[in-house]
Amino acid sequence: MGFTYCGIARAEQLDEDARRLEKWLNKGMQGTMQYMENHFDLRIDPRKLVPGTQSVITLLLNYFPSQKQSPDQPQIASYAYGEDYHFVIKDKLHTLLHQMREKIGDVQGRGLVDSAPVLERSWAVKSGLGWVGKNGNLINRKQGSFFFIATLMVDIPLAYDSPLVKDYCGTCTQCMDACPTDAILPDKVIDGSKCISYFTIELKDQLIPNEMKGKWNDWMFGCDTCQDVCPWNRFSRPHSETRFIPIPEILELSSGEWEQMGEAAFKQIFGRSPLLRRKYKGIQENLRFIKNPPTKEL
Repeated sequence: MGFTYCGIARAEQLDEDARRLEKWLNKGMQGTMQYMENHFDLRIDPRKLVPGTQSVITLLLNYFPSQKQSPDQPQIASYAYGEDYHFVIKDKLHTLLHQMREKIGDVQGRGLVDSAPVLERSWAVKSGLGWVGKNGNLINRKQGSFFFIATLMVDIPLAYDSPLVKDYCGTCTQCMDACPTDAILPDKVIDGSKCISYFTIELKDQLIPNEMKGKWNDWMFGCDTCQDVCPWNRFSRPHSETRFIPIPEILELSSGEWEQMGEAAFKQIFGRSPLLRRKYKGIQENLRFIKNPPTKEL
């Protein structure tokens, strides 16, 4: 299927993760992402989300690009260079489940990729694929962190992998030091309400807070700063997924050309891109903020 790594864990309730999630939510670090508050019981126990689940298969798909934008362009997180990963990974998971049924028999399951209340990183850790770094990303010793996490829940017992016994971040704080908005806190806590990705993708129908003025470093959609400075990403290698090849306009358009683009052209060019999530109006708002940050206090 083109996945880089695969790990398997026994389906069970994630008690420790439940406590951490509850504490994080109680501090309001989800901002306006109210969906993070929903379906708490399903989020911490896959057997409730997909009844009959016995095993959780976690797969990693590399998206590290071979080409990068010019520094003078409005910056886009590299995960969004090509086709929306939801489309790509769902197709792969459907194919994988079909092949499992052909070789094993009656396997019932559900493939998930950022589309249901699942603690993907927790399952990746439990299945030995890496550890959660100080920047909140799953880090793999051989590949770094530029990958998507996919989950396949199935109703059969399998051979289970063991988690790593060590956190390899050590005393390094490069991601914390480099975060433009100080969203990375001690003890691997990420204040989602301060993250540039939150403001440029998730924030809906609200002005960007004035205190963010001058902190975005030209990030128009998402942010890769904490990954770019992570020493483990020196092991990242370009992906081989053709559907993640950058949309030409992402590598070519200047700030002025983005501003001049009409809504019809935006929808045509980025119809299967993650950028569509922010919609045309939101992208234009992000561009205006980079060029001329608002002064109105909230």
